[in-house]
Amino acid sequence: MEKASVDMVEQTDDQQLGYLADSEDHDLTKWESLKKYPLTFFWCIYAVWCILLVSFENQAAGTVISIPQFRQDFGSFFAGDYVLDTKWQSAFNGGPVASAVVGALCSGQIADTFGRKWTMLGALLISVAGVTVEFVSTTNEMFFGGKFLNGFALGALASVPVTYVGEISPLALRGTLTCLTALAYCVGPFVVALITNTTGTYTTRWAYRAVFAAQWGYAAIALALILFMPESPWWLVSKGREQKALSSLSRLGYNEDERNKKLSAIKVTLEQVRRETEGATYFECFRRSNLRRTIISIAPLAIQALSGVIFSASYSTYYMQLAGYSDEMSFRLQIAQQVLSIVGNVMSYFMIDRLGRRNLMVFGLFIMTCILMVTGGLGVVSTDKTNPNSDGAVKGTVALILLYVWWYNCTIGAAAYTILAEVSTSRLRVKTIAIGLALQNALYMMWSFVLPYLFNPDKANLGAKVMFIFGGLSVICLVYLWFYQPETAGRTYAELDEMFYKRVPAWKFKSYETDSQNIGRAVRAVNDSSKV
Repeated sequence: MEKASVDMVEQTDDQQLGYLADSEDHDLTKWESLKKYPLTFFWCIYAVWCILLVSFENQAAGTVISIPQFRQDFGSFFAGDYVLDTKWQSAFNGGPVASAVVGALCSGQIADTFGRKWTMLGALLISVAGVTVEFVSTTNEMFFGGKFLNGFALGALASVPVTYVGEISPLALRGTLTCLTALAYCVGPFVVALITNTTGTYTTRWAYRAVFAAQWGYAAIALALILFMPESPWWLVSKGREQKALSSLSRLGYNEDERNKKLSAIKVTLEQVRRETEGATYFECFRRSNLRRTIISIAPLAIQALSGVIFSASYSTYYMQLAGYSDEMSFRLQIAQQVLSIVGNVMSYFMIDRLGRRNLMVFGLFIMTCILMVTGGLGVVSTDKTNPNSDGAVKGTVALILLYVWWYNCTIGAAAYTILAEVSTSRLRVKTIAIGLALQNALYMMWSFVLPYLFNPDKANLGAKVMFIFGGLSVICLVYLWFYQPETAGRTYAELDEMFYKRVPAWKFKSYETDSQNIGRAVRAVNDSSKV
């Protein structure tokens, strides 16, 4: 503590105020933070709402393939039924993901130049245009064009709102609010499932057009509020606009004393980052200590893409139909799947801080790997029609897919977004998040082109046996997580910056005492003694 006191004397008043703000943040509980900053909570919820557009469109891409009328309008007759050509399945799923990669990377630079708010506005307008093209499409080429255009917007809407939530959320609520990002990826598909269950058996174009029309409703609400959204104070301070940052903090619910403290904390953190980084370019994300932070930030998103969620999320309904379930039953099972996803995500709110990010990732993926391997084994039995247990094995694969999506959302489905938002350095946050989502989308794009060839009946026809592939990849990911994933729960951005700068080993993160903590305690002690 003596060293902390000496260091405290060397700090400027602004720095001391910043450390004091970070120290006080540790004392607030989730409920206290929610009562104190309800406006901040509201704007975080709004940002998550924008992400709903991404999850809705992602789910719609795979779901429309399961709608008989869509296959009749855009497919061809094969073996007594209408089937969408494999190349168009791959194009409809993979093309938008490719444009989303470009959109995510471009939005990182645009958001750092023009701000989070205006980048989100532009993305929303592009999304409305893309959905309109999808809605009026009557040919495969036109439908692909609409989805490809929409992909650019979705790349931006997947990355910038996550950055915004990570920047404005109070410390006690950061884990929960970033987990809400994962909830958006559950609610969107749930609404798609409800619509499909209602209209999916129609014999008109409204069987699938209803899904696209619903996206206009999401976009309309987002556009109605976007102009009122406070700009990120972190971005404003990085541009030297401190008065506007104070105004933004005021609109986020901070009183005058809290605004000054928070502004000082932001300035201290950004100044520390400036000393460690030479700029705010994409190249900087892969230099010096930033390389380690970039890898830790984006790896969980890559693990999501490698662990089989794309099959469970985008192809499970079609798989159920191929496995012998009726269209109506497959749509009902899809609703059950999305309900389980939402329940799992809500459960993650209570685990993300209590159990920690590392534990959720490591033990979550371990259990998921077991589920994947067992599902693959049942897939072997289910394809052997001479085996009397084949029908039971089919039901077993469906049950395990439902169990998988629940557990996925309890653990890595939620924790990955928290890690992405809090591990990336403040100055490079939006670019790091863009890189992470671009990498994830690149992996999804690869699966979008490969999976139809692996499980379609007119191709490899692997069915549930594809889970062996995801299970094997998950084992490799487990090794990485065990040795490389640090625990970041309950840490301010200043503390994380310090630990990464000092190259603290991953296994020491949870118990490490930072200079920021010690100085903050010293400042508080001096302030408390002066009040007596």
